[in-house]
Parts: sequence; C-alpha cells; structure tokens
Amino acid sequence: MELAVQHETRYDYTAPVSLAHHLAHLQPLHDEHQQLLDFALDIDPPPGQQRDSVDDQGNVQRHFSLAQPHTRLCVRATSRVRVQPRFGALQPRAAPAWDAVAAQLRYVALAPFVPQVEFALPSPYVPRLRELRDFAAPSFRPGRPVAEAAIELMQRIHAGFRYESRSTDIDTPLLRVMEQRRGVCQDFAHLMAGMLRMYGLPARYVSGYLLTQAPEGGATMLGADASHAWVQVWCPGTPGLPADGWLDLDPTNDLVPGSGHVRVAVGRDYGDVTPLRGVIRGGGRHTLTVGVGLRPLDAAPDAGPAAC
Repeated sequence: MELAVQHETRYDYTAPVSLAHHLAHLQPLHDEHQQLLDFALDIDPPPGQQRDSVDDQGNVQRHFSLAQPHTRLCVRATSRVRVQPRFGALQPRAAPAWDAVAAQLRYVALAPFVPQVEFALPSPYVPRLRELRDFAAPSFRPGRPVAEAAIELMQRIHAGFRYESRSTDIDTPLLRVMEQRRGVCQDFAHLMAGMLRMYGLPARYVSGYLLTQAPEGGATMLGADASHAWVQVWCPGTPGLPADGWLDLDPTNDLVPGSGHVRVAVGRDYGDVTPLRGVIRGGGRHTLTVGVGLRPLDAAPDAGPAAC
C-alpha cells in the first residue's frame, strides 16, 4: 500500500523568539518493508542553518536553527511511503521461551555484548515499577513463548485501559496512568514497554502514523488523527519475523500492525523520538497546533490538516 502523509506543527508565540535551535524526527524509516518514496520538510520562517544526521537506531534527524526574530514557527513534513505487511507468516507459539530470551541479556563476564540489552533497561519515561510487573505477571508463565506472551499482554492492556484523548500529557507519570486506567497511545506504548522490561525483555518505543480505517478489516483505529505510538518486542528466532527479530504490537488498537502503520522512528521512549523539540530565547507563552493527515494514494485527497 502506498500512503501519503502530511504532518504540520505550528507554534504561535506571544513575544518574539530571537534565537531557536530545533531537532525534528519527522522523516519515515526506509527499509525492506517500508520504502520512503519521497520526503520534504518545509520550515517557515526558513532556517539559517539546517542539516540531517542519522542516530544509532537508524532514525533520520533534522537539526535547524533560526536567528531572526519570529512570532510563529510552522513545520510541514510531507511523505510518500510504500508499506508492506511484515507479520503475515508470524508463528507466535514457535517463538523461544521469554525467560530464555531474558537470560541471553544477563551480564556474564567476557560474554559477547548483545546490543538489544539497552532496550531492556529503564528509561526516563519508563521507570521500573512493581505495579507494571504485577499487571503483566499472568502473561509470563515460565517457559511460555515470548511472542505469544507479548501478544496476550497487548490484549490485556487494551481490555484493561481506556483510550481517552487529552486525558494525559507527556509529563503524566506512568504510575498515574496505571492508577487511573486511561490514557493515550504514547501512555499505552510506555506501559507495555515497561511491563516487558520488568521481565528482562527488550522493548522499543515506535513513533509513526496510522490510517483511520485499517486496511486489514477496515476497523476504525484509535489514535489515528495525530502521531501514533506502539511498541516492538525482541523475539529472536521466531518464524515469520524479520531477521532483526523485532515484533510490532499496537496495544491502543489490540493488533499486530499491518500495512496501515507508518514507522517514523524507534527509541527507548518518547523522549528519544519526539517529533519536534528545541530550545528558544524569548517567545513568552506559546500555543501549539498539530495536524496529521494520512491517506492511501489511490484515495481522493481531502483538505488535509490546517495547522499552518
């Protein structure tokens, strides 16, 4: 499936910004199962300096600076992506046992380093919490296949938590989300990553986009009108997975992603892959407006987001 994506972010400031440095994660990933056919990033006002770099996870980052006074910043990312289903042949019950996978990551003197261990450790937005381990416990019986256990955990998070737009913000502690049993997609991604990590399993946070109507079955998706988030769990040696062993799971919608999910970046948590962040001098108070539009290329274009 070929998809057109438009992501617009606008900041309006009550006082002029005299200097700004920003970092954007807005360019979709390009690999065997997701081909980036076209990408453009338009910034208004035009930056004085900008450059691209690639981090250690393969995410493309745009760095840009503005030295002229401005009271508005508008960033529009336009992408064209071809997405192919990756998990149609998945065999969850043929995955290795979750406790055997976790054992591979324990420290042993002089043993080879396993890079996935980075994603089994706590991170700024995903601390270690006993409550996370307790919730996940029924899914992780000793010897159970890791993919099967992770899929059941995804289903239990979907059933046990309510999606409620604007019920949290990025600074809402994960423990608060556990207590109130509601949140948004980034909360559910952080919850699931934290639960997997409490059992020693690597879990990555994925930022991206989601079609409003799922191509596989046509169900209406939650979290589709903005940037979306889900997780990847490491299941090495599982039949039907890519060679790197990462399995994508979307607890917000209780599904294994098909061709309606567009991956933009992967990291430990939201802080690693924030779509747009920066530091500014001046600006006073600000208003943030974000609009995301995603459609199949054979569908008629609509008015699109109106952030700018």
